[in-house]
Amino acid sequence: MEQKLFDSERKVMEALWDNGELTAKELSVLLAEEVGWNKNTTYTVIKKCIDKGVIARTEPGFHCRALLTREQARQAEADDLMDKLFDGSPATLFASLLDGGRVPPEELDKLRRMIEELK
Repeated sequence: MEQKLFDSERKVMEALWDNGELTAKELSVLLAEEVGWNKNTTYTVIKKCIDKGVIARTEPGFHCRALLTREQARQAEADDLMDKLFDGSPATLFASLLDGGRVPPEELDKLRRMIEELK
């Protein structure tokens, strides 16, 4: 299962992650309201997600169910980012985040706790 999602595919997946199983029609209505897509755009993106193996389609009614979890998608994106920009090094990635001064103290505390739990 390929887990790399384009922005349009992520929008469909977010709708499924937030709402659970939906019909293609329900997805079409929801995404028309949220991002202004027409029915054909939604159905095209759904088909791409089915082809990638991240959505299962069942009949009757063209029901769509996410096969990829939000966490799996996040992990794939994080791994890709780390490989592309930080030579596969988590330490370099974290150093970049910390050096930017954008991590508030409460987030630093969370990170410390997470690291301690992993030891």
